[in-house]
Amino acid sequence: MQLSVTEIAEAVSARIVAAPNPDAQIASVTWDSRTASEGSLYVALAGERVDGHDYVLAAVSAGARCVLVTRSLPDEVVARVQELGAAILLVDDAQVAITDLARVWRGRLQGRIVGLTGSNGKTTTKNLVRDVLACAGSVTATRGNQNNELGVPNTLLAADADTLNVVVEMGMRGSGQIDSLCSFVRPDWGIVTQVGESHIELLGSRENIARAKSELIAALPEGGVAFLNGADDMSDFVWECARGAERGVGAVCFDGSGAYREDAARGWRAGRAVWASDISLDDAGRASFTLFARGFSGDAGCESATCSLALSGLHNVHNACAAAAVGLAAGLSLEVIVEALGAAKPESGRQEMLTAREGFTVVNDAYNANPDSMRAALNTFAAMHVTGSRIAVLGDMGELGDFGPAGHREMGALAAALGIDRLVSVGDLGSLIAEAAEEGGMPEDRVFRTADAAGALEVVKGLVGPGDAVLVKASHSVGLERVVEGLVD
Repeated sequence: MQLSVTEIAEAVSARIVAAPNPDAQIASVTWDSRTASEGSLYVALAGERVDGHDYVLAAVSAGARCVLVTRSLPDEVVARVQELGAAILLVDDAQVAITDLARVWRGRLQGRIVGLTGSNGKTTTKNLVRDVLACAGSVTATRGNQNNELGVPNTLLAADADTLNVVVEMGMRGSGQIDSLCSFVRPDWGIVTQVGESHIELLGSRENIARAKSELIAALPEGGVAFLNGADDMSDFVWECARGAERGVGAVCFDGSGAYREDAARGWRAGRAVWASDISLDDAGRASFTLFARGFSGDAGCESATCSLALSGLHNVHNACAAAAVGLAAGLSLEVIVEALGAAKPESGRQEMLTAREGFTVVNDAYNANPDSMRAALNTFAAMHVTGSRIAVLGDMGELGDFGPAGHREMGALAAALGIDRLVSVGDLGSLIAEAAEEGGMPEDRVFRTADAAGALEVVKGLVGPGDAVLVKASHSVGLERVVEGLVD
């Protein structure tokens, strides 16, 4: 972003309280005073626990040259801010102001905007798309999983006007939220990784989840491109809800299942497509496969290349195929793409492989969980080569509503069926995982129930030894990253 104080004030309909230098250029946005830097805009958000207005002076002292506030500041603070050369802008709603600012800046972005959503794989796929598109030139992507009403506009604001590609991850908890984000993101391309069961508590069915995800594809303009998962049984529904073909939107199929058949493909799956075949896993659960592509080189033939991932899990083959499809559509060669995919590293808390000093492995997948992602994590964990025991630490999965008990019981039955050696459950719903595991044949003396992360850590410390592997997974609210930290520190 590169806007003057005056331009920001106009964009967000602010009242200028103070502006010693109205032409001062602002290059970044933050609502955390600890990350304020020279020439930044500091937005004072008033939360339940922390009021950003209390940190205005700290932000300005750190280099912020403009602050956005929603209430009047004490006279002495205003005077000091002006002494330091910063402007103060007053708005009614800071979050709305951030969105309005992003809306204005979006109009100045010259590159391609790639929107991305899905029940699973959003952040990993976003990272892979980012790494692939970086081979074509400048790229800005959502940081971490900042995919909400604040993170999405901040992604746009973090891009320079001439950035070639901007990759925007979009989360949602209900109908209409992605549509609202798309109103100012205005994506050119859109990716739906998968329609699963996350947020089913609020939306009630996978069909309703698919409708909500389809809002991204429905927002694409004529000539835009939708990237859809050919192995997902809800992708046809997403495409139909978005009326993609009627509106002149192109479709690209990606399929990492290993079951895509070129000769049997119909409809949107029969056009441009990227798929994986001959998939194998090494001892750490990392996939190697042949990556096929059709329809990108101007002829009807296929091209292929061997791809090996540093990421663990069969599910990451889907994510890699999605990123490859985007790269090919952007004009990159298959050879360049597979090199970028092979170099990609996992993000902390997402199938991150860690080695403890005591000689055991920790699979840190503690960032979040739903039945689809936990199922994938357990299958990957079972496929790993382990000289000792496999210990799964599994906790509550949130936002499942009435589907929660059945979803947790399914995970316990799967753990038993896969032959996981020991299970440590965490939380009330986690106890259903333990119960179902025992019913599935896991011996009772190998199943341990704990109330929280601290209890789980103590149990695991008493079980784990050299050569063992520990999978840690639950919804973020359970706080199982403390288990990981306690095992590897």
